[in-house]
Amino acid sequence: MNTMERAARIVPALPMLAVELLILVAALASLGAGVPDEEAVPAAIGSLLIALGVFLGVGFFVVQPNHARVLVFFGRYVGTVRNNGLFWTNPLYSKRDISLRIRNLDSEILKVNDAAGNPVEIAAVITWQVVETAKAMFDVEDYEQFVTIQNETAVRHVASEFPYDSYDADTVSLSGDADAVMTTLQHELQERLEVAGVAVLDTRLRRLAYAPEIAGEMLRRQQARAVVAARQLIVEGAVGMVDHALQMLSESQIVDLDEERKAAMVSNLLVVLCSERGAQPVVNSGSLYS
Repeated sequence: MNTMERAARIVPALPMLAVELLILVAALASLGAGVPDEEAVPAAIGSLLIALGVFLGVGFFVVQPNHARVLVFFGRYVGTVRNNGLFWTNPLYSKRDISLRIRNLDSEILKVNDAAGNPVEIAAVITWQVVETAKAMFDVEDYEQFVTIQNETAVRHVASEFPYDSYDADTVSLSGDADAVMTTLQHELQERLEVAGVAVLDTRLRRLAYAPEIAGEMLRRQQARAVVAARQLIVEGAVGMVDHALQMLSESQIVDLDEERKAAMVSNLLVVLCSERGAQPVVNSGSLYS
């Protein structure tokens, strides 16, 4: 069922307050006229007027700021009042209050297997707001509980779609691409909560870490992968520098090197550029071939 919100027809409170006052005055006058002469008709009219005033008084209701009232008439949705203030409507309508304020939901820490099968701990904070009161009231059993459950389900699903970390630039990871992961989570949550009339305004990760049982091992793995990635970058840079140096020597014709001397020069430059420690220079006082 897809219940659409619509505006309810209401009456401003001041005219109805004036009517209530007139009924009260008329009731007191009727009661006062019937008491001295002990006449039953004026007293009955006064009692009926009091009952009518009480009945009409039930129709008054107040809408607080950032709240709304959903009006229902014997199980049929009548409409929603979003304007703030004092109003009057059919006394037979039930008036259900619903908050339109922005809320935060801090999920519990969940243990989920990421895309690589590693157990991770993850928790998210979402900011949400009711935008369709009719859907929130009638299309789901309890919209607040619905938001909580769908948030947990979406966090679990998104966490299982990505690896915790990745050194591949084309692979989105939980730790390295938080913005992309949060955008994915927000879109999935919005799709899930659309039926409840809820808008997801923002999502943020509150906790992201490997599960304690593998945290130490994964830390060593991360360090090893980081060292390999750094070494790869150093080697690529060193090869580029050596190639550039050989091209400059050849174009400038400063020295003419045969293939053997080029190989020796490449070897020496790579050792200097890729070494973890500073290389110690050695001055060759002889010829290039001695």
